[in-house]
Amino acid sequence: MATLGPEPRHHSQLPSAALQTNLSGLGSSTSLPLNRGLERALEDAANSGFLNLSTRKLKEFPRTASNYDLTDTVEADLSKNRLIDIPSEVCHLVSLETLNLYHNCIKSIPDTIISLQSLTCLNISRNQLSVLPACVCGLPLRVLNASNNKLNALPESIGQLTNLMELDVSCNEITALPRHTGQLKALRELNVHRNLLCVLPEDLADLPLVKFDFSCNKVSTIPVCYRKMTQLQSLQLENNPLQSPPAQICMKGKIHIFKYLAMEACRSDKMGDALYLPDIDQHKKLDSDSGVGSDNGDKRLSATEPSDEDSLSLNVPMTNITEEEGLSKDDSSEHISALTGAAHTRKHALTCVDRILKACREKHPLTRLTQQSKVNMINQLKEAVEMLQDPNSCVTVFFRTYKTLESVDPQFTMRRKMEQLREELELIEQLRESIESRLKVVLPEDLGSSLMDGVVLCHLVNHIRPRSVASIHVPSPAVPKLSMAKCRRNVENFLDACRKMGVPEDKLCLPHHILEEKGLIKVGITVQALLDETSASETLVT
Repeated sequence: MATLGPEPRHHSQLPSAALQTNLSGLGSSTSLPLNRGLERALEDAANSGFLNLSTRKLKEFPRTASNYDLTDTVEADLSKNRLIDIPSEVCHLVSLETLNLYHNCIKSIPDTIISLQSLTCLNISRNQLSVLPACVCGLPLRVLNASNNKLNALPESIGQLTNLMELDVSCNEITALPRHTGQLKALRELNVHRNLLCVLPEDLADLPLVKFDFSCNKVSTIPVCYRKMTQLQSLQLENNPLQSPPAQICMKGKIHIFKYLAMEACRSDKMGDALYLPDIDQHKKLDSDSGVGSDNGDKRLSATEPSDEDSLSLNVPMTNITEEEGLSKDDSSEHISALTGAAHTRKHALTCVDRILKACREKHPLTRLTQQSKVNMINQLKEAVEMLQDPNSCVTVFFRTYKTLESVDPQFTMRRKMEQLREELELIEQLRESIESRLKVVLPEDLGSSLMDGVVLCHLVNHIRPRSVASIHVPSPAVPKLSMAKCRRNVENFLDACRKMGVPEDKLCLPHHILEEKGLIKVGITVQALLDETSASETLVT
């Protein structure tokens, strides 16, 4: 008979029970800090007005938020979570001014967001939005960041965002900007980088933009009216199939792009007569070439290298060769080519101006002249203006900013305009004669471009007082055009020498007046003051 032994003990039952108890305790301990973190964030928001729920893997708004008073919350950060829509609880925070929803999974914006009438900053970038609803345009936004989404268009009502200062819709699929974008009169920064834009709206020219980025698009033409963007400081346009301006102009930087647009405007509009005739039958004006878009201007454009702050990412480094130290007066005569003057042309231009001024001083006002007299007056004025603006004459050194009819003051009479023109022309001639008589050279007709590198001005200072400028950068056969940095150094050395020689600060021109060829009148004042100070010093010595 078999003997049955004692039944073995099941040792596994006790350990499994203990293990289950330990695991449950561990689970409660790991969830407890997470809940405590949320509770602490909600409590801080109730006290400080800043709700920070960033990077918590939230799929919905915390349910325990109803236990706290969040009505005074002014800033909410829900970035880097897993939200698929904007929580309705957020739309009830009526005091909210800043809302950050960056890097979520949001696919739509509810209409209830319109209740956030204090919201000024909305960051909804890096989500999955395909449409930006019109209700967003009813908010008092100043900053809107909707970059890195799937937007293919902006709402037509975007013009209602009259307080908007920054708009970032980069890295989307937008094919065209709405026509009402030009109504954003407060817009300072516009970023449409990496979209599918083919055309830039002309209305943007009326906006006070400071930064504009339309790089990585399909834009082939920059509208000519963009030359009016006088406040623009940063322009990003690389990686576009640009044809106008051409690539070689765009590589030189913002200043050259705007010069090109100004010349294109002069070629197309031919506003030369209208610039000087605001009161005489503008609709019957005669066409004339203003001369700004001449070959001389094109050469002038390509001769100037961009400065570091104005160059774009497309800039190509250039090799520079410096020849300096110990330049004599003979070197200056070799550097400046002796060209035949055109003094008789300039005198004839002055004669035309005098003849028109004499007609303006007659007793009878211009409005009482017969129609034939008006036509004769227009023809004479046209002849004078054409000679003054001809690319082969000396007056191309004016380089005035292009003006449209809207910018011309109708109260500024033709007589005053012509008198001012004559005074400027005489001052330019005086500047030319002062340099030519002292350096014994003949300057080119384009006086502005011949002075922009500062070489002639430095030689003039050294002629008056030797060794005032110890080192002068001059072109070499290998590099016939100086870089902008070397030109600026020459100009600054010239101005420093003028200060040391006693020229008052109020008569000193600025470096950009020489470098950009836009202030030749002020350069003439500086040179005349330098000569006057030198003459006064010589008189005291004798």
